[in-house]
Amino acid sequence: MKRVIIGMLGTRLDTGIFPSRWDEWRPSVSLFQHEELLFDRFEFLAEPQYTKLRDQVADDVRLISPETELRHHEVDFGRDPWDLEKVYSVLHDWARAYPFDPEREEYFVHITTGTHIVQISLFLLVEAGFIPGVLVQTAPPNGGTRPKHKAPGRYALIDLDLSKYDALSTRFAKDQGETADFLKSGIATRNRGFNTLIDRIEQVALRSQAPVLLTGPTGAGKSHLARRIFELRKQRGGLRGSFVEVNCATLTGDTAASALFGHVRGSFTGAQKDRPGLLREADGGLLFLDEIGELGLDEQAMLLRALEDKTFLPVGADRPVKSDFQLIAGTNRDLREAVVKGRFREDLLARIHLWTFALPSLAQRREDIAPNLDFELERFSGSQGRKASINREARQAFLRFAESPDTPWSGNFRDLNAAVTRMATLAPRGRIRVEEVEEEVLRLRESWKRPGGGITRTEEYDLEDLLGPAAEEIDPFDRVQLAHVVAVCRRSKTLSDAGRELFAVSRQKRAVANDADRLKKYLARFQLDFARCRE
Repeated sequence: MKRVIIGMLGTRLDTGIFPSRWDEWRPSVSLFQHEELLFDRFEFLAEPQYTKLRDQVADDVRLISPETELRHHEVDFGRDPWDLEKVYSVLHDWARAYPFDPEREEYFVHITTGTHIVQISLFLLVEAGFIPGVLVQTAPPNGGTRPKHKAPGRYALIDLDLSKYDALSTRFAKDQGETADFLKSGIATRNRGFNTLIDRIEQVALRSQAPVLLTGPTGAGKSHLARRIFELRKQRGGLRGSFVEVNCATLTGDTAASALFGHVRGSFTGAQKDRPGLLREADGGLLFLDEIGELGLDEQAMLLRALEDKTFLPVGADRPVKSDFQLIAGTNRDLREAVVKGRFREDLLARIHLWTFALPSLAQRREDIAPNLDFELERFSGSQGRKASINREARQAFLRFAESPDTPWSGNFRDLNAAVTRMATLAPRGRIRVEEVEEEVLRLRESWKRPGGGITRTEEYDLEDLLGPAAEEIDPFDRVQLAHVVAVCRRSKTLSDAGRELFAVSRQKRAVANDADRLKKYLARFQLDFARCRE
């Protein structure tokens, strides 16, 4: 790998024009005087008013290390080089525009030169992942400022104490907020639990290359989020390859291994030419295996080896091939239960279970339906090339239905996307009216009906996750009832909303309904409360 050093011109320490300058310790020059610290390229940052000094230092570096390529970059901090926000903004913009390639190059950041504001800004950019590098500090041999000798001095990897630099926290928090907003596709989600989830995913996406497991019901947005994670890592320079997505439920029989791992010509009937396979296609990129629980046991074993060794055998091959990819797996099943039933390998689950994130259903995020409605309208407008909107009365009517505790949203965001697509398509000039909303409500209710019953609900809940061993002490009759009650609580905004749904019939016969108190007392029988059910 090539080694690249990024450094700022030191307007005081790097100075020197006469031959006597070689008797002085100059930090930017000293970087190239260490025999064991060789660099292939020097990205040299300087303010525009110091061009003459920059050129002198560059000439001296070329004299010492002619094999090092020098690239000049002009950074203009304006009139006040001690302006925290200005300096960080300029360096931040430079880092975002730089074509980092961590797969082929190793980066170092020299933070001895420049003002303290420049040094701290560079530190923050490295810590935030905008510069995927290692911090380097240089110093003269005896700790003095300008010793009279030609020794290169010392260098070290460092860590800084940021406790006194809280003035930068606002800008740093803004960068983090922009990253989280990117993962949410710019949707102003109001669900606190989902916001916390996205914050955690953002941290993992930028700091870890380990597999990620996304769980949640069908239509909860696993595929969309996986692609956003890929785009984020691609943007930050962490990945150079492609995004490869496959639904494992479509991989059946003898073709499953061939699709994933490839095959060689003649390995089986119909194999008329070599096939690279999806794992090799994802080399250097991200592989998203949706519904990984549907993968066969043989393919699971091959996948485990590919994750651990970065190698695998294509079907019919006698030599392993390499592929270095990051895995994101998705499932709507309980893989722990699949392990117990012998349908999923325990060692593979252990390998992909390091980072597991459970995506909530749309019914559990009813407060986010309004911003997602706007998002779907914008997405329809972009894909169809014509404006789609909804008038005020229609919007209110749709949200009354969509946010109601009685609306199951069994297809989650896929149902919402389909609803908006149909309404916008049928609306005159793309402006949705109450008429389109009423027609769509009837269509959705009909689509959720199942033979022999009413509207389907996504309300099965594993009481063992909530109660632990105490769940085994509950009679089967009570378990069914309690599971339903917990599911209603989880999709309701308040205790009163849940009570109104659960006691919708009996409350009509009471002079004073007091649904919330009835539900509170019921939950207390099992040492539960509404807040715990919602966790």
